[in-house]
Amino acid sequence: QVQLVESGGGLVQAGGSLRLSCAASGTFNSINHMGWYRQAPGKQRELVALISTGATTNYADSVKGRFAISRDIAQNTVYLQMNSLKPEDTAVYYCNAGVRQRFGILSTYWGQGTQVTVSA
Repeated sequence: QVQLVESGGGLVQAGGSLRLSCAASGTFNSINHMGWYRQAPGKQRELVALISTGATTNYADSVKGRFAISRDIAQNTVYLQMNSLKPEDTAVYYCNAGVRQRFGILSTYWGQGTQVTVSA
């Protein structure tokens, strides 16, 4: 079993910054990728940013140039630095990890979510 524990959400004014962290723990062979998704009220969950083991990154168009994802492989931790925040960034942010377990099976896990609220 794998646990993803997120931290760093909160309330910030527009134009401000927040940094989210997500640490993976449990039993697994390796982590294939880690990333962040978000879900605003009444909307579907959407990809925010993703980072692979080889440090390849992928961002939603809406956050390019403002958000930066990074990863500490040794600590099994992923970070999301969010700058120039906008009210439309308000959502619950979920950590996601693709984990290799026994026999090379790839399983996906989710964190419990952390609220990010950006006031105008």
